[in-house]
Amino acid sequence: MKVAILNEMSTCTRNADIVKALEGIDVEVINVGMKEGIEQTLNYLQTGFLTGLLINLKRADFVIGGCGTGTGYINAALCFPNVSATMCLEPIDAFLFPRINAGNCISLALNKGYGWGAPENLRFMFERLFAPGGMGAGYPAERKEIQNKLAQRLTDYSQATHRSMADCVKNLETEIVRDALHYPGVWELVDIDNVDDAELKAALIEKYNA
Repeated sequence: MKVAILNEMSTCTRNADIVKALEGIDVEVINVGMKEGIEQTLNYLQTGFLTGLLINLKRADFVIGGCGTGTGYINAALCFPNVSATMCLEPIDAFLFPRINAGNCISLALNKGYGWGAPENLRFMFERLFAPGGMGAGYPAERKEIQNKLAQRLTDYSQATHRSMADCVKNLETEIVRDALHYPGVWELVDIDNVDDAELKAALIEKYNA
């Protein structure tokens, strides 16, 4: 599983904590940022946009994001098609989300309440979030079938109520998209030559060059 990290500018000091908490877990980490020491910034609108983009391009299977409270980021990420997200504040959230909702994104509160023991809390959450056999397992187990059906219906619901990713790119404020695409490492991750959706590819190139 490819897991992207997307935290915004007010939480850049937490990026290293997220990376460390993922050590030893069987996932491929794509550390998009924000990291300390990079002058260019990403706000939560931009990390929300990049979440939608990476999920829809299948450059990431799962995104770990967040902001000071986690609220701005999750609202931004949920604006995009095919993003299924939850707030994740404690290990029980991380245990239940993949089993019941089988989603692809969590939002972390990386300033509010982030105190003594917080890095350990991240580790405990990630161990439960990515536990083998957890995705779609249901909880309680006897509710697996109905929960999986509802999760699929929610995916269909999202597709019916959202614009396409190409339309999102075309209609979003140019500065948000352009600056996000110019953040170090993002354009290389997008791999524009291998974007199959011609409309999305054209929209990304136009905004990148704006």
